[in-house]
Amino acid sequence: MFDKIVMLAAAVLALSGCTTAAATSQASATVEDAQHSDAMVHFGKVCEDFDDWDKPTEPFHIHGDTWYVGTCGITALLIRGEDGAVLIDSGTAKGSEAIAANIESLGVKLSDVKVIVGSHEHFDHVGGFARLQGLIGAPVLVGEGAVEVIRTGKDDPRDPQAGLHAPMAPVTGTIRAVADGELVKVEGLEITGFATPGHTIGAMSWQWESCDVGGCVTIVYADSLSPVSADEYRFTDHPDYVAMFRRGIARLRPLECGMLLTPHPSASDMLTRARTGTMVGGMTCAAYADSKTKALDDRLAKEAAAQ
Repeated sequence: MFDKIVMLAAAVLALSGCTTAAATSQASATVEDAQHSDAMVHFGKVCEDFDDWDKPTEPFHIHGDTWYVGTCGITALLIRGEDGAVLIDSGTAKGSEAIAANIESLGVKLSDVKVIVGSHEHFDHVGGFARLQGLIGAPVLVGEGAVEVIRTGKDDPRDPQAGLHAPMAPVTGTIRAVADGELVKVEGLEITGFATPGHTIGAMSWQWESCDVGGCVTIVYADSLSPVSADEYRFTDHPDYVAMFRRGIARLRPLECGMLLTPHPSASDMLTRARTGTMVGGMTCAAYADSKTKALDDRLAKEAAAQ
């Protein structure tokens, strides 16, 4: 089957006037896509919505240079370049073991990861930062409001979920804050960070362009933006926080978003899409933002009704 794919791709490219070298390169990329679509479908079948955060699953190719290296319950992404890679999120301390194994199973050395970036400062997404940075040696890049939490491992007392979980292992190596709208360039790769606070104060969403033989798509890894809190916390009592939350949602809404990915796969129907063999399509950033606005409004109405 793969031989037929190579022959067909090469023939089409030859007719369009491409060189033999280009035909071979692009045909090989087509084969790679075909080989890894099965792994994506497997992810959709063996994992479940709201699955265990540390449940391992095999990595799979998403699009272009972008790969899923996370667990069933927590997303982690690897963007591969010719001279290095970017890792987005680490999962929990335990989950980071599976993520490191997934990276290496792709033939990527951990030392090839040149930077680790984060979505938001909760242990289920960045609790493995300390462990992975120790293995990789790369700097950690997060939103400004997340730096102190990553450095100390302790909750920000302003976080609606403060006190719900044990402290994380602190990151002792290099940590750098990324400004809203900042373009991060790493070994030929480019990824832009957008401050989208709400779920946490330091939350970031990330955007990059991914290209393959079928064309290019803009991928957005949008932060959780869900109004979840400790039982005693009332958003109504923190109007400044609510205003910040709405600004975070508004920052995400207009972003170009050909493919939406999220820290929890269930938040953007990643498992449903995976079963079709592609992550292209599905919810837009605008639709995702609208759903989070509704969730916040519903939470505020519930609090008002309970008074």
